[in-house]
Amino acid sequence: MSALPQALERDWRTPLELTLLGAIWGCSFLFMRVAVPHFGPYALVELRLVLGALVLLPFLWRARAQFPARRWLWLAPIGLINSAVPFVLFAWAAERAPAAIGAICNAMTVLFAALIAFLFFGEKIGMRRALALLVGFSGVVVLATAKVAGLSIGAAVVAGALASLLYGLGVNLVKRHVTGLPPAASAAATLGCASLWMLPMALTHWPQGPVPGAAWACAVALGVVCTGLAFLMFYRLIARIGPSRASTVTYLVPLFGAAFAWLLLGEPVTLQMLLAGALILGSVAVSQRR
Repeated sequence: MSALPQALERDWRTPLELTLLGAIWGCSFLFMRVAVPHFGPYALVELRLVLGALVLLPFLWRARAQFPARRWLWLAPIGLINSAVPFVLFAWAAERAPAAIGAICNAMTVLFAALIAFLFFGEKIGMRRALALLVGFSGVVVLATAKVAGLSIGAAVVAGALASLLYGLGVNLVKRHVTGLPPAASAAATLGCASLWMLPMALTHWPQGPVPGAAWACAVALGVVCTGLAFLMFYRLIARIGPSRASTVTYLVPLFGAAFAWLLLGEPVTLQMLLAGALILGSVAVSQRR
């Protein structure tokens, strides 16, 4: 096959896979919204972590020689910071606010990653990115002061923003302490560690009554598709087009999250939500521009 057809194939596959990944991660907030009232955040997150780790376990097993005991000293806390606690915060927020709220807050991860790299790891931030951070945070303020169906969603916004802050910290820790390890295997390791962190809370908060089939289906999809398979897709994209281009999926997640919640759950999309989303996504776009 010549170089031109190969390039055309890559150009065709990349936007399709980015769109599909954005739709999958957008669906995750819908699945949480449906499942968390029946499972509670701790049991739901435990199911998500275990199923996601099981999907990726073959990659960890194949690369097990690259994971000596000293590696786990970093993998265990990264699992807590980058998976367990953020997942719980997003699930907790999904009990109290429309699915679009968590999806919009999730876009802040890119900004928080830049801020943490500047504050704690000595990376330069530049005036353009600093202004983008201010604009993005103003979007969070707009979102936190919004009301949906007459109810305040400020607590859910704070939980979503804190989850994104932890994602931003996790990105920096992964970059500095998991470099050189196979990404899918590292994801399996951190998800497995996160499931162990969450196990005591999940056992003590396991649902006492019957859980509807729809909630079970959403929980399984959240773990298998939105965590395990989505991680595989994301790492394949990173390998093929690089982390900068792969991170553009950030712009698609809030759009799909809000659209699915509106179409399938009938949740409203308010003017303040649109304004906050525009401020946050706009600031992300400016901060990532070279």
